[in-house]
This record gives sequence, structure tokens and C-alpha cells, in this order.
Amino acid sequence: MNSLPAIPLTPVNQSPITCESCQACCCRLEVLLISDTGVPAELIASDRWGGQTMARLDDGWCAALDRSTLRCTIYDRRPLICREFAEGEQDCIEARNGRLPRA
Repeated sequence: MNSLPAIPLTPVNQSPITCESCQACCCRLEVLLISDTGVPAELIASDRWGGQTMARLDDGWCAALDRSTLRCTIYDRRPLICREFAEGEQDCIEARNGRLPRA
């Protein structure tokens, strides 16, 4: 007997998670810059250990986030960790539910 692939279920009271319905929750997480992707220097900060991170605004949101659209202003040059953070996957869901540590 062949087993069918699991079908991801979306709770009835929630729409599917897509970039279009994003709440930009991942944009409040600390982003370490571990590779050079061309992030503009004015968006780079140094942490207390000398590592480079994405700069944050006073309220904790990533400085590259466009507040009116909740879109990344440097999407093509975003850090590696942002590239690997996939919409709708477990880390995304946990960030939306406030279960991932914020910077």
C-alpha cells in the first residue's frame, strides 16, 4: 500500500502564512551577519562581542524593514539567515506566536 504525502493543514481561523500576509515577526529577531551579501554599511551594527548584526531601530525592528509595506528594503542583499528563514516553516510560525527570542 502506497502512503500519501501529508497535507499541511491551516487552522480554520488563520489564513495560510505567505509573504503577502506576513506580520514581519522575523524582522524582530537578532540577525548575525556571517557572510557578505552586500548589506549596506548603514544597516550594520556591532554587538557587544564585536560581531556584526543587522541594525535595529529603537523599538527593536530591523532597520531594513519598510514599515508601510512590511517588506525588506534590501531583499536582494539580505543576510544569509534571512534567506534561510522560510515563510510558513516552524521558525516562522514560532516567531509569529512569540516563541522565538527577540533581540
